[in-house]
Amino acid sequence: MLRFSKSKIFATLAIIIIGLLLAVPSMMSPEQRKAYLSAVPSWVPSWLVPSRAIVLGLDLQGGSHVLLQVDEGDLMRTQINLLRDDVRRILRDTRVVSQNGIQTVPRGVQIRVPNPADRERLMPRLRELAQPVGNAMLGQSGNAAVAINDAPDGTIALTYTEAGINEKVRRAVDQSIEVVRRRVDFGGTTEPSIQRQGADRVLVQVPGLQDPQKLKELLGETGNLEFRLLAQAGATDVDMLPMRDAGGQRVPVERRVIAEGGDLTDAQAAFDPQTNQPIVNFRFNIRGAQRFGQATTENLGRQLAIVLDNEVVSAPTIQSPITGGSGQISGSFTIEQVNNLAIMLRSGALPAKLTIVEERTVGPGLGRDSIEAGKLATYVAGIFVIMFMFATYGIFGLIANIALLVHVGLIFGLMSVLEATLTLPGIAGIVLTIGTAVDSNVLIYERIREEVHAGRSIVSGIQAGFDRAFATIVDSNSTMAIAAVILFFLGSGPVRGFAVVFILGILTTVITAVTLTRMMIALWYQWMRPKVLPF
Repeated sequence: MLRFSKSKIFATLAIIIIGLLLAVPSMMSPEQRKAYLSAVPSWVPSWLVPSRAIVLGLDLQGGSHVLLQVDEGDLMRTQINLLRDDVRRILRDTRVVSQNGIQTVPRGVQIRVPNPADRERLMPRLRELAQPVGNAMLGQSGNAAVAINDAPDGTIALTYTEAGINEKVRRAVDQSIEVVRRRVDFGGTTEPSIQRQGADRVLVQVPGLQDPQKLKELLGETGNLEFRLLAQAGATDVDMLPMRDAGGQRVPVERRVIAEGGDLTDAQAAFDPQTNQPIVNFRFNIRGAQRFGQATTENLGRQLAIVLDNEVVSAPTIQSPITGGSGQISGSFTIEQVNNLAIMLRSGALPAKLTIVEERTVGPGLGRDSIEAGKLATYVAGIFVIMFMFATYGIFGLIANIALLVHVGLIFGLMSVLEATLTLPGIAGIVLTIGTAVDSNVLIYERIREEVHAGRSIVSGIQAGFDRAFATIVDSNSTMAIAAVILFFLGSGPVRGFAVVFILGILTTVITAVTLTRMMIALWYQWMRPKVLPF
């Protein structure tokens, strides 16, 4: 029967009121929202106070758009150096001497071991480096990351395979996304959109950031920090690196790394109390503190090279052992440079250099124009739909219009809870859901009309109309939901923004167009007891 218990009415109204309250902060300006939150008594739990507002996307409030690409050459140089270190360690452990040392070849390294007995002892250890490509949870692909070629003349070549390179690039992109997210968040921005774009690219969108240069400075450096010693005369196994304080003049630096950025637990910008110059204070973890303390104890009087992205930023002389696990980085820095350096060191090093392949800046004026255009489209669509429904279905149309307004409010409430970003395509999705939301009411009302014209009473026709139209409504919304989910998972950027709003609109349609409309019609019938349909 067309009846609603008091408990069901209360539950429906409670859900709707909560959803609409969640949308209230999104209807306020930042100043109004701040005043509203400050007016809430301190004894009220924070989780009871709706405070989250919908985040406007890049196209609505302006900001910076940067498309980054992982430098495959830089990544492979790093991986080849790591492979060389692994081979050197294995040669040392097995006490095998390579005839010509370890030579670098395209995509790998090679050694020459003519003695068959040495090769027999060495090869099992080298094969450990040829790990299969894949994921432990998803299974292995069967392809080796490193191919090993043992020539008859004793030359052993270890080279990265195509599958191994692709796997390294994929992991570098995944790691870069996390590092970039930490850097952008530390930069004081809010709600950045950072996602994979293709096989080797990362898309970064920062709404509200009108200075793309600051973003490029944060993302343009890998942030790879190393503590080494300046090499003494006659030393071998050294790198010639440029020194910032010497105008780029190259100095010899030992390849042995005492400690690195991964050993840091904190890095903060500060000022040197003696020179009043900007510096970065850092603190090591236990492992880094032990290695750093031992190295400074054993090398008193030598210069310690602080290397950032293969550049010596400073080379102070070790006057006494540094065993406290902390220190400072000084050099020819500006205040902005030390702030960026501290952010990079706290967030970690990028696995490879990221190059900017696309850069756009959206001004706030364009965003305001988009918002106004979107508002106008929403208002016009809403007014025409409301007029049509009221003119066609009378009081039932008014009920559908009330449900429609609640429907839009619930969309904003859900977006606030999910912290979803509203973009211009999202506004288009809202306009579209305005039309599709009343489509369910049209199906119900036309079915009611058919049932009453077939000889049923009004109450029986209303009951049959809702029951028989429900399956059609579920089918139509299910097909739209499938399309929206596919758009969300396979699309990116604006397409996903549209899909999110459309999915939320489909969910709220079931509540408003079926449950809420049915409840209001049931209450209307119990109150008015009409003899004929009002349309």
